[in-house]
Amino acid sequence: MRKIFAFIMTTLDGYYEGPNQEFDFWVVDEEFEEFSVEQLDEVDALLFGRVTYEGMAAYWPTPAAERDDPSVAAKMNGLSKIVVSRTLEKAEWTNTRLIKDDITQELRALKEQPGKDIAILGSSDLTVSLLELGLVDEVRIMVNPVVLGAGKSVFRTAGERISLKLLKSRPFDSGNVLLYYQPA
Repeated sequence: MRKIFAFIMTTLDGYYEGPNQEFDFWVVDEEFEEFSVEQLDEVDALLFGRVTYEGMAAYWPTPAAERDDPSVAAKMNGLSKIVVSRTLEKAEWTNTRLIKDDITQELRALKEQPGKDIAILGSSDLTVSLLELGLVDEVRIMVNPVVLGAGKSVFRTAGERISLKLLKSRPFDSGNVLLYYQPA
């Protein structure tokens, strides 16, 4: 059975987006780029919520992405993509499929299909929803050595506690720390 894992970057104080919706504080270096390619090699499908999908679709198929990060751009553009949204009318990024209804049933069926794992990149609201539905098998949190003091919290639940069990951790030379969890 395929696994769905979520990969989310956060600051030390728990924000994945700055107070003005900025993402300019991530600590990204060559080691991070190598990790990104390795992680994308684990999957054959990417799963996004609408907001993250729109941001990714606006960047990765561009000449700037291909110039700045050719190996990641090739993978992002070549992989199968799934968008979960009730409001998005169409998904035009190459190899993208839109799921609007029966999300639980669709994703359970997808997990049963043969293939590599499925990665949720960003999409913290989707991650929380799918954790609550029992559909996420692993959560990977990349903690960046940055304190913002304000922004959008990485996990906002409807008051429900989600317990996780630490599987392993990986420090990066940059000060980033990758934490691997599974739902408890």
